[in-house]
This record gives sequence, structure tokens and C-alpha cells, in this order.
Amino acid sequence: MADRAYTFLELTNSLCATCLRKVEAKIIAEGDRVILSKWCPEHGREKVLVADDLEWWHATRRAVRPGQIPKRFNTAIERGCPFDCGLCPDHEQHSCLTLVEVTDHCNLSCPICYAASGPHRPGYRSLETIEAMLDAIVANEGEPDVVQISGGEPTLHPQLFEILEAAKRRPIRHLMLNTNGIRIAEEDGFAERLAELAPGFEIYLQFDSLREEPLKRLRGVDLRDVRAKALERLNALNLSTTLVSVVQRGLNEDELGEQIDFALAQRCVRGLTLQPVQVAGRHVGFDPARDRLTVSEVRRRVIEQSRHFRGEDIVPVPCHPECIAMAYALKTKDGPVPLTGLLGEEALQPLTSNTIAFEKHRDLEEHLLGLFRTSHSPESAGGSLAQLLCCLPKFEARGFGYEDVFRLIVMQFLDAHSMDMRSVKRTCVHIAHSDGRIIPFDTYNLMYREDEGVMR
Repeated sequence: MADRAYTFLELTNSLCATCLRKVEAKIIAEGDRVILSKWCPEHGREKVLVADDLEWWHATRRAVRPGQIPKRFNTAIERGCPFDCGLCPDHEQHSCLTLVEVTDHCNLSCPICYAASGPHRPGYRSLETIEAMLDAIVANEGEPDVVQISGGEPTLHPQLFEILEAAKRRPIRHLMLNTNGIRIAEEDGFAERLAELAPGFEIYLQFDSLREEPLKRLRGVDLRDVRAKALERLNALNLSTTLVSVVQRGLNEDELGEQIDFALAQRCVRGLTLQPVQVAGRHVGFDPARDRLTVSEVRRRVIEQSRHFRGEDIVPVPCHPECIAMAYALKTKDGPVPLTGLLGEEALQPLTSNTIAFEKHRDLEEHLLGLFRTSHSPESAGGSLAQLLCCLPKFEARGFGYEDVFRLIVMQFLDAHSMDMRSVKRTCVHIAHSDGRIIPFDTYNLMYREDEGVMR
């Protein structure tokens, strides 16, 4: 008998990208390529690349461990995933990061915008509604790890600082502001007011590219001067900043090494997030079959282009390993010292918690402490070292601070083409809905996004 041209790996459920019908899907290997193969009785077969590296795909499976349960769930199980979002009791993971969208208004009309925001959408959520959304996050999480104020362009909200102060009054461990940087660059005194919110506050700065053409394709305008002016102000204040780059095949995937070098050279920058385009909202000129990138591809390009990170340094994040990979490093005068690659796979498999708690491995801790020895003993530094490798660290060992950390994250969001129900159940990046639900980012943009107050 003849062999099939592929190896069957797993069975899952997905969505038809055309009609959003829930359909059965196979995950198969064609050589080193991992494919999601699904069939809709109305629209036929669709095959989507999941990973271009079979060993990486197996590594994501090895990284899986039990999720963490939120303090409460928001919706009942009635129709099954992904039709009960909010979080339902069948969701496997709490919110590592929750977005609060305060407006759909924006001063850009980016061709790639998952929220389809722009100047044509002038509305703002009221402070009362936003505070209720923050309270819903706290009710779910107790002490939320990370909350990100987002939009649209949130800096345009007329009550922005009241919103940020309301968030700071709540037991949120780390607050972020997602912005395109225009107001930071152009308005004197604005960055200084933001800096008053530190510590525990960070700018999540849209970055995307060091070149003109990719910026025009992704954002509709060349924003290099805006980015430079914003970073000049943020560097002067040393206000913690993460650069975030949307990555598209054939557009800016060849400059990831340059982006890492640029990020490392900025005093204020604590990390770089690389985010393949999600097919949601507005995606002008983007062909999912031609332009899509996967986590494994972006990771491989980083390894090929960067002089700082090797393959063993960029590992799956255990809370959602299929869609998030990370590397952590300490910034030193001699350059970054990657930490994750020093630990080994076994050390990245703690039995509890989503902190990569390598203080449980005393020999490894001693080895790392030898690299950046301080006056602290391993016993006194242990708790801080655990936090160093959490989603957002608070590293307080004497002689080193959060400003000495550099994290590289590759974060992919599922869409109608790539939807894998087993994966979406593990998503830990969520969006607060104005009605009190907390919904996975992936499904929110696909089927739960609010449009002028009306559910789609």
C-alpha cells in the first residue's frame, strides 16, 4: 500500500475562514512543515501553515502544562468554543495580559489595524464604563499581572490621565499604555506627565520598521521621525518602553536583527515584541495565503539575523506555547547576556505557576548568579530571579533593576484561517468587553468586537 504524502499528528476543531462554521481539522506534517488542514462542507478544503519547523512544533507540545484558573468566570458553556467567550469555565488560562480599549478613534488609518480604528471613528468610552471594565478585570484576577490601556489611539482620550490614575488605584501589578507615539513626540510635557505614573508603568510603543516603505505599507505614512522624537523623550526620562513591531512576510522580516540592535541601544527600552499580522479588522493589501508568518518563521529569522540570540535562547512560553515564544537577557556593558538558553528545557517545566521559577533549581541559579554576582545571596535573590522570567518582571536585586532587563517576544494571534480550538482555549492575552466579559484577543477581533456599541 502507498504511504500518504503527510504524517497525521493531531485532530482538532477550527473555523471555516469564509463562513465561520465550526469544522473538524487535522494537524499534519508535510516534511518539516506543520499544516492545519480543515474542510467545510460548503467551502471545501483549506490548508494553513502552522509552523515551518516540526521540531519547534514538538517543543511547543512539550512546554504545555496545567493552566491557571481565574477567580471567576463570566459566561456559561452553551454552544462550545469559540461561541461562549467571556471567559467561560472551559477556557484553560487566566489573563496574563488584559487590554482595555478606551476609544476607537485614532489619528492614523493604518492599512493593518485589527480594530479598524481611524479618524472616522470619533467615539470615546466614558470614564465610568472604563472603571467598570477595570473592576471586571480585578474581579477575575485579584491582582492582574498586566493591564494595557489601548484603542484606537488611547492618548487621544480627553480623560486619559484620569483613566491611568484610576488604573493605578487598583491592584494592577504592571500598567501599560499602547500608543503610536505621536502625542509623545509632538506635545511638550506629555511624556513627563506619563513618567509620573512610574514605577509599574510602561509604554508599549508601535514601532514596526526602521525603513520608509514598510511603514507606509503598514501604517500609511512614514513615521520614522515620530518614533525618533518619541524615543528621544522617553530615553531622557528612562521611562520603561517596549517596542512592538507588526511583521509581514516580504515586507520587514529581513530587518529583525537590526531592530533588536536598535532596541538594545535605547536606554528606555526593556524589550521588543514581534507580532505577525492577524487577519482581523482592516488588512488592506494583505493576502493570508501569501503574506502570513508563523512564530517558528519569525523565531528562525531572529536566529539568522541577530548576533545576540541563539535557538536555545528563544523558547515557548508555557502559558500559550503555540503562539508565544520568548527570550530574556540582562543588558550589560559588554552586551546582552541571554538567560533562557542557560536554563535548559527541564528547568523550564516547573510543576506549578506560569512563572519560570528557576530558583527551584539551585545549581542553575548559582550558575546565573555567577554571571551577574551582586551583594545579594542566592537565598535573598531567589524570589526576584523567579520574577525576572515572568511575563513582566520586577527584578529588584541590588545592582540590577528592571532597566537592565531585555525581553524578546514573538506573539502570534489566531484568526479565522489559523484558528485551532485547543490553542485558543489556552490564550492568555484578553480584551475587556464593556459588558463585563473578558474575551480572548483572538476571538474578540474575529466575532465579538463592538462596533459603535452594537455587537457584531
